Amino acid sequence: MTREEALALMHEYTASEALRKHMYAVDLAMRAYARKFGEDEEAWGVVGLLHDFDYERFPNDAHSPTEEHPSWGVRLLRERGLDEASCQSILGHAAYTGVARESQLAKTLFAVDELCGFLVACALVRPSRSLGDLEVKSVKKKLKDKAFARGVSREDIALGIEELGIPLEDHVAFLLESLRPEESRLGLGSG
Repeated sequence: MTREEALALMHEYTASEALRKHMYAVDLAMRAYARKFGEDEEAWGVVGLLHDFDYERFPNDAHSPTEEHPSWGVRLLRERGLDEASCQSILGHAAYTGVARESQLAKTLFAVDELCGFLVACALVRPSRSLGDLEVKSVKKKLKDKAFARGVSREDIALGIEELGIPLEDHVAFLLESLRPEESRLGLGSG
């Protein structure tokens, strides 16, 4: 599946600008990690763009491992020709599916998904509304505040970092560096 096909599919199924921006952030993070790990940047970016494309229409509040998000979406992605490694990674980003995250692709998607959302939330409460002046120590402090960004699973963030095998500080710094150049696309900063 090409990047253009992935973007078209994501836009077709996702009306929410906030959810689209989240998928753009995960796309940027996945592409950056692909470069770091010497992997296929386009393929990893497609996984980032598509990991939540079905969430708005099929939210899966019951956490069914086989129905609604992400299982519904993966069935469509398979029909559209997305490779199995990418499909397994998308399934594995939702822990309730029971799909093991065995590949570097799957581990990376899980490790960046929640944290990208958290970093954007951290930026939005800053006077600058920017990632530019957001520091790792501030992110760590906000992670400890359970009342802040309550919907973000600290357990998933910790597990993702553990599975990826990168210290929290390094992971946060890498994601900030990856997202900052495109923050206006994420609705942040002055641009």
